[in-house]
Amino acid sequence: MTAQPIDLPNASTDAAEWWRGAVIYQVYPRSFADTNGDGVGDLKGVTEHLAHIASLGVDAVWLSPFFTSPMKDFGYDVADYCDVDPIFGTLADFDALIAEAHRLDLRIIIDLVFSHTSDEHPWFEASRSARNGDKADWYVWADAKPDGSPPSNWQSVFGGPAWTWDARRGQYYMHNFLPSQPQLNVHSPAVQDALLDAARFWLDRGVDGFRFDAINFSMHDPRLTDNPPLPPGGKRTRPFDFQDKVNNQSQPEIVGFLQRIRSLTDSYGGRFSVAEVGGDHAEREMQAFTAGDDRLNSAYGFLYLYAPALKDVMVRQATETWDGRQGQGWPSWTFSNHDAPRAISRWAEGRDPEAVARMAMLLLMCLRGNVFVYYGEELGLPQGEVPFDRLVDPEAIANWPQTLGRDGARTPMPWRADQPNAGFSTGEPWLPIDPRHLPLAVDRQEAEPASMLQVTRRLIALRKAHAALGRGAMTMIETGHADLLAFERTLGAERLVCVFNLGHAPVDWAPPQGLTLLDAVNMEAPTTRWPALAGAVFAG
Repeated sequence: MTAQPIDLPNASTDAAEWWRGAVIYQVYPRSFADTNGDGVGDLKGVTEHLAHIASLGVDAVWLSPFFTSPMKDFGYDVADYCDVDPIFGTLADFDALIAEAHRLDLRIIIDLVFSHTSDEHPWFEASRSARNGDKADWYVWADAKPDGSPPSNWQSVFGGPAWTWDARRGQYYMHNFLPSQPQLNVHSPAVQDALLDAARFWLDRGVDGFRFDAINFSMHDPRLTDNPPLPPGGKRTRPFDFQDKVNNQSQPEIVGFLQRIRSLTDSYGGRFSVAEVGGDHAEREMQAFTAGDDRLNSAYGFLYLYAPALKDVMVRQATETWDGRQGQGWPSWTFSNHDAPRAISRWAEGRDPEAVARMAMLLLMCLRGNVFVYYGEELGLPQGEVPFDRLVDPEAIANWPQTLGRDGARTPMPWRADQPNAGFSTGEPWLPIDPRHLPLAVDRQEAEPASMLQVTRRLIALRKAHAALGRGAMTMIETGHADLLAFERTLGAERLVCVFNLGHAPVDWAPPQGLTLLDAVNMEAPTTRWPALAGAVFAG
């Protein structure tokens, strides 16, 4: 074993840093619960089911965007940062949600999209109207090349060039995502001020923190330098995948803006900030965005999110990268979210999905960092099957059938197996409910003592009961087996040993002597023989 620094809590950490080691539950509002029968989830639906979330034992709820939006990217195209889209309700509904969450001792984190807006945002409408207006430089505009082609070779995530011609202004505007999501010029101090004002609006309404969507896309190289190509190899379904995206994103000046955000959130006390960071240089950017005490509190990585299989090497990589060295930030991890196919379907590889779900949940609760549980993950939901004619996600449609897309991870939450639409809505849901989800509905699992829902509650309670799991150091243990993952979590005098068979076959291995079993999944009693997908946590 290799010794690593131990994270020691103190009084201020316990009070102000409630988020360190927290379990955070992600709600995708469109798919959680619909109260008005239009087939789309809403804020009242979230409020009505906060008791379910609280019963899991989590610390906080992260809400995906609910702001005013034309919904071309389902809320990640914001037309007003300071209002609720009518499809989700009203500001009064949001205030009621905050009040009920706080009554249940749940904190609320909301998603802020600070790299781009909708093309229907008043800022963009003003920016495109004239080259000399007060918001002329609030977005990224550039002249065409002499031959009329775009200013650079940059490509968008959703396919095609990252530039669209605007005849009214006679220039190209940049968009890293859909053409209807123009890129903000976050280099501009005025833009930064306006974005900070939006954050302040929600802080004043009582939110406990923010997730900053695609924040590494928030600044570009003002020289519009072409991106270099990536070396050949790997799966490529979009032109975006052929480039090393070092010039349309990932600029060092982003850190200065994050310091301004941190100064704002710290002024409210006890607030949490986490960056979403994906891409080819994610680890480097996660470290940069969280280093020291004046940047964001944490960064949300994609290490596990698109992995086609769960391997020892991923956990080892995270442990080596986030080793607790002086001045290092704090990581956040998730296995599933609204942008990635559900982990159970990616990692089952022909094995029992329920066994995969149990093992994955125990592993998640044992990782160093904050951990995010995606709605339905507590039920063991597999990726929903959505036929092509029901797809609504622009990325899923554009890349069909090469990728599973995002719609299958966004299907409605099944609340009651015998009710129409699984109790999600009295109307036709915006995405179909997979029949395989009905036996996994909340009401069915509430009645079953050994269900995945009950296991999830037990495993979250395990993490909460042992400070070493939430805040301790993490040290890998060599087992001599490629599929047998083992590591220590230590904090002060507490030492836990966590063991997982990630493989398809039993493995013989004797854990260290003198350990006491705390919990186990997919095995009757820990011995020297570890069944496939078995997991256990020991103290000693």
